[in-house]
Amino acid sequence: MVYAVGVIGAGAGVGALHLPTLALLDDLYRVVHLSDTGSGRAEALAFPLGARWSVGEDALVADPEVQIVLVCSPPEHHARQILAAVTAGKRVVFCEKPLALERGDVDAVIEACRSTGTVLVVGTNHFYDSSWQRAKHHLLATRSPVQTVSVVVSLPPNARYHDAVAELADFRMPPRARPDPHDPDVLATMVRQLVSGLAVHDLPALRDLAPDFEQVVFARAAAPVGYVLAYRASGVLVQLTALMHPEGAEALWRMTIATGNDRIEVEFPPAFVHDGSATVRVRGIDGRRTTYSRMRDDGYLSEWRALADLLAGTEPVEYDELRADALYGIALADAAAEHLRYGTGR
Repeated sequence: MVYAVGVIGAGAGVGALHLPTLALLDDLYRVVHLSDTGSGRAEALAFPLGARWSVGEDALVADPEVQIVLVCSPPEHHARQILAAVTAGKRVVFCEKPLALERGDVDAVIEACRSTGTVLVVGTNHFYDSSWQRAKHHLLATRSPVQTVSVVVSLPPNARYHDAVAELADFRMPPRARPDPHDPDVLATMVRQLVSGLAVHDLPALRDLAPDFEQVVFARAAAPVGYVLAYRASGVLVQLTALMHPEGAEALWRMTIATGNDRIEVEFPPAFVHDGSATVRVRGIDGRRTTYSRMRDDGYLSEWRALADLLAGTEPVEYDELRADALYGIALADAAAEHLRYGTGR
């Protein structure tokens, strides 16, 4: 069966990532409707697909052909648009991360989806990467407690990848102004947004390793756009570093997990390029090194295949896990922002 997808949002990431991903899975999905907020980009993206387009989400969620609603709007709209889709009778929603930005919205979305039996997937692609699942299996097999985790992210502007894979360069978003480095409120807001939109890629995986959030140890903004922070969860020290720089090198996204027996590196490929799964390297205390073979599908393809399994009834929707993942991210984002404003780690 091929499922009809309606896409809310028509930003550069939709054209450069989501539509190409679904095109590679045309035996499972077909985009039939796109919507934007009036930019005209939805029409431009819809035309070569033979899809419909509209402004706002109302027409899309009311479209009887749409079976799956894909939410790719800015994060502050996610909860409202999921609830709109559920209210309109749609029973399958794929939401780009994060699920919501506030605790009350998380609870409202999960309750609405649970009570209606709506299939819900959140697009935290690193969690779905098959190589991350292999790394997690290694940790379970060795039964060695995790001691520390670090995630280092260095990203050039997304436009570098958008231009390489998309054909709508005229719709590029204007550059954002750099934040005032002397205003704690501005920096706190920036770091909260970056944790909610960037660190969130890894937070479901980090919650697997260190499930009980305790406190932020330190947090600061990194120039021109980024953060350096550390927090404790379940007794594990987790360090997160991210930097986005206009003259940055090619993307680096590496998670390093240290246990009493070994060190595991999981290096994720850049988004947009569909270059396969992450690379997993293990170095034991005896000096032995192991590199696991990569899989053909990256996390973006794998998350859509996981949705197909949910629709086939071979896997359950884990509403409680989705809720816990979202609340974990909000707790970290709020605590990091508070630390920047007031110098506390509560």
